[in-house]
Amino acid sequence: MNAIRSAMGATFLGLCLAAGGAYAQSGASQSGMQTDDQIDAQHRSDRKKCENLSGNEKDVCEKQADARRDSAEADTRQAKKQSEARHEAAQEKRDAGYDVAKEKCDAMSGDAKDKCMTDAKTRFGK
Repeated sequence: MNAIRSAMGATFLGLCLAAGGAYAQSGASQSGMQTDDQIDAQHRSDRKKCENLSGNEKDVCEKQADARRDSAEADTRQAKKQSEARHEAAQEKRDAGYDVAKEKCDAMSGDAKDKCMTDAKTRFGK
């Protein structure tokens, strides 16, 4: 009887680990960032699956649900930081491009310089 219970536990554990990997990948591949509400809803769903279990199997299931939540939160924080870094890099590139365009305009004079500056401001969002 214990051998059967152990085999069932091992099978369940394997399924939980496989589901956990799919869960962790689903958020990252869909949008890169999950909202707190999405993470909380998934966590509640994962924990609910543990209700019919008992003993160590239940403890393991609950720990896995918590670990999946923590992993999703970490992935979301990382994606947010990467998004912010990409935005900052794009802004720096625009600023550098604008500085080059202004320098080119400085070689001109009169209406040509005015038009050049207007074009540069439009092109670089200034």
